[in-house]
Amino acid sequence: MNRLLTSIFLVALGIAGAQAQVATPQASPTAIATSPTPGTSPTPEASASPSVSASASPVAETPHAQPVGSQELVTRLQIFLDQQNFGPGIIDGRWGEFTGKALVHYARAHGLKVTPDIYNELPLDTVYPIYVNYTITPADVKTVGPLPTKPAEQAKLQRLPYPDLTTFLEERYHSSPDFLRKLNKHINFDNLKAGDVVLVPNVAPFKLEDVKEHKLPDHPEFSKRSIYVSVEDKMLDLYDGSSLIASFPITPGSKALPAPRGNWDIIGAYTMPEFRWDEAMLYHGKRSKNFYELPPGPRNPVGVLWCGLDKIGIGIHGTSYPETIGRATSHGCIRLANWDAIKFSTMITTGMPVKID
Repeated sequence: MNRLLTSIFLVALGIAGAQAQVATPQASPTAIATSPTPGTSPTPEASASPSVSASASPVAETPHAQPVGSQELVTRLQIFLDQQNFGPGIIDGRWGEFTGKALVHYARAHGLKVTPDIYNELPLDTVYPIYVNYTITPADVKTVGPLPTKPAEQAKLQRLPYPDLTTFLEERYHSSPDFLRKLNKHINFDNLKAGDVVLVPNVAPFKLEDVKEHKLPDHPEFSKRSIYVSVEDKMLDLYDGSSLIASFPITPGSKALPAPRGNWDIIGAYTMPEFRWDEAMLYHGKRSKNFYELPPGPRNPVGVLWCGLDKIGIGIHGTSYPETIGRATSHGCIRLANWDAIKFSTMITTGMPVKID
């Protein structure tokens, strides 16, 4: 296993003992290579524990057996980084851009050097088992419903639900739908139903049922915190004083409507927000009288969080399509996966400075 881990870090990071750099408000991080990981992917059930409770979160205990193969190694690393609030992007068991960036940011936050031997300094064994079983419940089924594509039709609904249970599982376990299918080759994902047992990564689940509609309270104890957004590297960093405490992958605007560079402040944040869909505002930055009020829900255009900045129409928010984070574009806002958006919402307060660079 040590040789395999060494190969993964050598190939993917493209380093030989030199310390990689990460973004600070004064400098951009070195790009992380996205070379595929070597090795073969074993059957995931070999390292799973089918008796683990569906509600279980990652178990911090010494494993009885080490994982084998690159898929389990990378999945374990992705879960570990996710649990430490250094988001690797969507969990898929494959090395990628944001897994590399999350590792570099985590290393900097903990005073580590990113070398092929960094795994010796990461408590990856706390992620055990790597996979757990989840049983779909009747309540889960109720989060799914018809989802029209046109805003005029969406505005008539009481909520904007998941289109299917595969999408529900993708978001709950921060996972690629293709990865879930790979873990569960015996399951027909086009016909999921209550009672089906699905193997999922052992990550703390995003629980939509716990997200309520309300304005987030102020947290005076966060007065020394600040946010740094790197448009180039598509990462959001959260600092407490000079200490980096969290990093998440983002979609920061587009070429046509880039995220506004400069210094801003958070003016308020809301979970399960409604969204004022105004085509003129989205594409031209000016409000019009032709708009639709879209209801809350996981497929609301701003997801499950709206964190407004003192720049009209601009905020940090969730998304209706988590697999596009860092790859698609937005209308000038800073977009997070819903699971990262909810974590982020517990770490911020009104008045917090935000630097977009």
